[in-house]
Order: sequence, then structure tokens, then C-alpha cells
Amino acid sequence: MIPPEPLPDTGLSPNELARRLLAQLEPRRDAWLDALLALVEHESPSRHKPALDSLADLLSARFAAAGAQVQRLPNPDGGDHLRATWTAPSHPDAKPILVLTHYDTVWPLGTLQTMPAQIRDGRATGPGIYDMKASLILAEAALSALQAASVPLARPVVLLATSDEEIGSPTSRSLIEAEARQAHCTLVLEAPLANRALKTARKGVACYRLDVYGQAAHSGVEPDKGASAILELARQILAIQSLARPDLGTTINIGLIAGGSAVNVVPAEAHAEINVRISTLAEFDRLDADLRRLQVVDPRTRIQLTGQLNRPPMERTPATVALFHRTRDLARLLGLELGEGATGGASDGNFASAVGCPTLDGLGCDGDGAHATHEHIQIDALAPRAALLGLLFALDPLPGL
Repeated sequence: MIPPEPLPDTGLSPNELARRLLAQLEPRRDAWLDALLALVEHESPSRHKPALDSLADLLSARFAAAGAQVQRLPNPDGGDHLRATWTAPSHPDAKPILVLTHYDTVWPLGTLQTMPAQIRDGRATGPGIYDMKASLILAEAALSALQAASVPLARPVVLLATSDEEIGSPTSRSLIEAEARQAHCTLVLEAPLANRALKTARKGVACYRLDVYGQAAHSGVEPDKGASAILELARQILAIQSLARPDLGTTINIGLIAGGSAVNVVPAEAHAEINVRISTLAEFDRLDADLRRLQVVDPRTRIQLTGQLNRPPMERTPATVALFHRTRDLARLLGLELGEGATGGASDGNFASAVGCPTLDGLGCDGDGAHATHEHIQIDALAPRAALLGLLFALDPLPGL
């Protein structure tokens, strides 16, 4: 429960603050929506540096206008990352709240021609609007509303807007981990679950490739002199699948296989690409060790396993549960009833959680269709979701920690 006592810096009760934030946000909903559609119309595929950097220019200007100190972090391998900091004059030395966002999308340039940014039937649509350009607007709107209402931050807020989340965060991972180690907690503005629930756990992801080497031979003249890499790969696939433990949240998907050179040649090479999802680091350690102990059935063949953990799991820790309970109680001040859940997908929140920072995910806008042609947000969710972020920033997500 949220105590009803007034905030020491403003004299507002939590209920009064919730009403004041909504009063700031709801009349400006159309303006925020226009700003969001402008972001969506600025296409930003993960591997297109010019488009990403151009959008980073726009975001830098918007965050600075909202009172942030913006640091642009050059990235020669992709779009530049942004670090925007809002200070808390009353608590300048407090550990900051880390807010994770990304501005890259899975959609190639030109998608707007068939999937335009538009408003229809209470929804706003367009490539990347749900995952996750709406979240950039939510954060900006929340911080601007607090500023307009003369409500100070409980702690500094550090927002990272990264450019490579959709391709595994190869250049931003170390940045996220470094910031999370210094943070009070991490709020991840990815989309909520389908039932509007927040995410207190995410599976980790490991990716492997298994190469099999055999011996080529003519399949009609002397097949006995060949050792089929494809046949050995089939045996290995069965062995690999037997290592799954769905009861513990460990699943294995062999999504790509290839091999052989011609239909009349005993195949000398074959390979498989393996995607693993795990709920705990202990399960990853077990599975990784089992994979590396695989043995060939045909001694004339040879196997080679490469790969590693891509994103560690975001485990449901006591601190994360406390962060969820605090957020749920603040949401009730806005008339929102938010549950919690877990998902097999990963996000940058996995990195923050794995270094020991309490992490809550799913704080983005309600909607549906991430990475799909029906991607959209619910327009009426913009103001309440932004107000919830404002309450977290003003009242402290984990007081006393």
C-alpha cells in the first residue's frame, strides 16, 4: 500500500500527485501522439547507421528540451547511443533510476509505404510504434509533466536510448551493464504482456552452431566408403532435443539445418543452428556442459560445437518482486490494475538484472503486434502509462533500499 502522507517537497499526497499528473498529460495527449507519429515516420532499422543517427539527432533535441543533459555515445558499428540524465536537486547523490529504451526497429526502410503511421479506431499504427517508439514518448511525457507540475524527482533518472536491441545489443550491452551496476533499480519500457501485465521474469537466450564433418563418396558406386554428415547430424539432433527440460523452463529449438553438396554424393558436411531458452543461470550451466559432452555415433565423423549465452535470464528475485508490488500499488492510484508475468522472450532488462540490479519490465504502452504488420498502440493508454512513470520517478520505485 502507498502511505497517504504528503510528499515532503511538494505537500501533495500520492493521490493528489496522480491526479495532477493526469491533468498535465491528458490535455496534451494529441500533441504527444503527433510527436510519436513523427518518430515512427522517421524509420530506423537496426543496421542502417545514417537513419539511426538522424533519429538520434531528433531524440537528443527532444530530451534536452525536456530538461535532460544528453550525452551522445559514438558507435562506429551502428547508430550512436544516447544517455539522457535528469538530475534530482534535492537528492543529487542518490543512486539513479535507470530507464532502458531502444530506438531501432526490425523494419527495413520503405515499410511506411505499406504500413503507414496513422490513427484509426482508437489505435495508432506504424512500424516500431509498439516496439518501442511509444516508450520514448512515454518517458519524455512523464518527465515533462513532473517539470510542469513543479514536482521534483526522488532520484536522478538516467535514460538509455540504444540503437541495437533488435539485433542482440552487441555494442550497447557493456553500457547497459555498467549503468545497471550503479543504479538503484531498472525500469524497462518494453511492451507489457497481452493482459497488460508487467514482466518480472524473462528467459535467457543461448545460441549455438553444431558442425558435422564426414567423408564424401559416390552414393551409387562406393557408398560404403562415405560417412554421411547429414545422418550423423540427425543423430545429434535427437540427442540435443533430449536435453530440454520444459518443466524447468529450458527449451531447445533447432531452427536451421543445412548440408550436402549433391543428391548423388554422400554428404561430407552438415550443420545445425540451435536456439536455447533458459529460466535460470543454473540451467544454462547444466545444458551448456551437456552440449559440450556430445559424442559422435559414427566414429568416422567429427563434430564441432560453437556458441554461447547471448542474454542471461532475468530471474524473479525478491527485489524485483518488491519493485513490482510498489509499481502495482502506484498504478492503482491511476485506476490501473496491473498483474505480473513471465515471457520466453529476452530484452535489455536481462543484462541489468544479471548484474544484480532490481529490474521491472513491461512498462511500455498497451497495444499489440510487435514485429508484425498489425503493430499498434492503444491511444487511451498513453496518459495513464506516462503518469505511472511519473509516479515512479517522483515517489521512488524502491524507497528504503
